[in-house]
Amino acid sequence: MAFKKLLASLGAGGASVETVLHEVNVVPGGVVQGEVRIQGGSVNQRIEGLSVGLQAKVEVESGDEEYKQNIEFAMSRLGGAFELEAGAVHAVPFGLEIPWETPITMIDGQPLRGMNIGVTTELAIARAVDSGDLDPIHVHPLPVQKAILDAFIQLGFRFKSADMERGHVRGTRQRLPFYQEIEFFPPQQYHGLQQVELTFVADDQAMDVVLEMDKKPGLFSEGSDTFRSFKVGLNDYQGTDWAGYLNQWLSEVGSKRNWF
Repeated sequence: MAFKKLLASLGAGGASVETVLHEVNVVPGGVVQGEVRIQGGSVNQRIEGLSVGLQAKVEVESGDEEYKQNIEFAMSRLGGAFELEAGAVHAVPFGLEIPWETPITMIDGQPLRGMNIGVTTELAIARAVDSGDLDPIHVHPLPVQKAILDAFIQLGFRFKSADMERGHVRGTRQRLPFYQEIEFFPPQQYHGLQQVELTFVADDQAMDVVLEMDKKPGLFSEGSDTFRSFKVGLNDYQGTDWAGYLNQWLSEVGSKRNWF
């Protein structure tokens, strides 16, 4: 029996874990709800701990190298230790809060290429930790984020790509160790621009909107970047003509620098 228990702690005849999400569509500041189901193996096992968290695959720049890294940015422990009897099923419900800064992965029902965010489950048995597969979630924009994204589309900007980068955006309310950039190709009227990168950094009250504008290189000049940011309340955005606001803003920046 002692031998069977040792094998069970190493995975032979041990418990299996399945995470079921009740709803995969969420928004920043919301909650993803689900249930972790632990199926007992052929012998009794002591479960030392169970937790769920949110994980994102982000880009990391280190010197001249660039690589992907999984970062867990929210975590919730589900109860304490318990004994799992052989063959028994133990179900643990959970509600995991979605941080306000969580990058969006969907726009108008379409997935953003390059976004990889989901719920991860960890089960600790006899001092060994088993991480389950990532269960993807779909993070839709807040109403204020959708209003600004819609404004870019109205102005003729075309979606290029999106990524998540490890690091901090200066001058913002950022608390997570990474941020999202949504990249757009500009329309012809902004002919001096090569692309515009949009970043949202929100909390429960307001949001920083950061634009990085890349100037096209000229015949006798190199390209250049310009950062601009503004703040908007999560609940007082509806009275603004965002397409007009962004157009005026971009035009002022471009004319000062003779971009267009």
